[in-house]
Amino acid sequence: MKFTTRISRLKPSFTLQMAAKAAQMRQEGLDVVDFTVGEPDFPTSSHICEAAKVAMDEGFTKYTSVGGIPELKSAIQMKVKRDNNIDIDSGQILVSNGGKQSLYLACQALFEKGDEVLIFSPYWVSYPEMVRLSDAEPTIVVTDPVDQYEPDFESLENKITSKVKGVIINSPSNPTGAVWSDNAIKRVLDIAKLKGWVVFSDECYEQLVYDEPFKSIECLNEVGADVITFMTLSKSYAMTGWRVGYAFGNQSIINAMSKLQGQETSCANSIAQKAAIEALVGDQSSMIKMKETFRKRRDLMIGLLNETPKISCTKPKGAFYAFPDCSGYFGTQGNGKTMITSTQLSEYLLEESKVVTVPGDGFGAPKNIRFSYAVSSEMIQKGIDRLRQALHQLN
Repeated sequence: MKFTTRISRLKPSFTLQMAAKAAQMRQEGLDVVDFTVGEPDFPTSSHICEAAKVAMDEGFTKYTSVGGIPELKSAIQMKVKRDNNIDIDSGQILVSNGGKQSLYLACQALFEKGDEVLIFSPYWVSYPEMVRLSDAEPTIVVTDPVDQYEPDFESLENKITSKVKGVIINSPSNPTGAVWSDNAIKRVLDIAKLKGWVVFSDECYEQLVYDEPFKSIECLNEVGADVITFMTLSKSYAMTGWRVGYAFGNQSIINAMSKLQGQETSCANSIAQKAAIEALVGDQSSMIKMKETFRKRRDLMIGLLNETPKISCTKPKGAFYAFPDCSGYFGTQGNGKTMITSTQLSEYLLEESKVVTVPGDGFGAPKNIRFSYAVSSEMIQKGIDRLRQALHQLN
């Protein structure tokens, strides 16, 4: 079977690949420590599940309007005002099957062949692929942990061409956990306004910021740049499998995205939409407890990693990932192989210690490896102990 160039260019997801390996090893009965997890290890709160059950019992199982049911849009308006101090009209909202679909729809609506889109590395693995699927080209702007993963603006300016049509910002970040400063965000917004770019602000981890209040980019948009904000219930409310998220911003862009969604998936899951209402307007205590648990795990994992020889890790301000520089082990040997890349080192850890991680190569950061702390404190300690033993054997 001959497939399209679109498919041949598409790279598989590093995160899903490594998660699949972990699942396979568990099925084989192996004692695996899985640090690939990209979702909360908490159940969806019972009051949210109950709302879904009520929806099913009441027969709310048909197609909904393409852009989302009015009651959910009202709940989103309330949430965005309550948590982010942003006022939006219902027509500026699109509810979709997860934040990932919203991002894909936006790329399809706005970018085409000949366009370029700025993406800051380290980046979420799907950003470059989504841009390529729209026939545009990702332009990578490298950031450094020394600068808290904020852009060097001289480097950014050097990447700008007349072909650039947009920029993607992910704060808090997957994989680094970095949260950009107000100043860095405002400078990007200034450039975007001047150049006429659209700004994608992926804020799926907005509720998981640990040391300071989170500010949505739209709150800082004093210059009036075109910003589309992407949020989801997956991370904040432990609803990854429910597949419901939303985008808001420029109504003409939202309308274009909705037009596409109507031809692709018709609408978001009806039952998940009802559950999402309860998540946004109901009791928030479970989310608050989850956030505090993640904060404690973060401190534990970062402490253990930074106590490990030849590893250094900046302290993430949000999300639930650590992203240490492990390049101190490049050039060493183990199991008859020389460690040259993060992928090789990650594979060695998998084989030698049954610790599953995600190599930084997939995030545009070849020196790093991503560790999720969406696992218990006991599992964090166990996994890092195993990791140290395996690394000690490298020479």
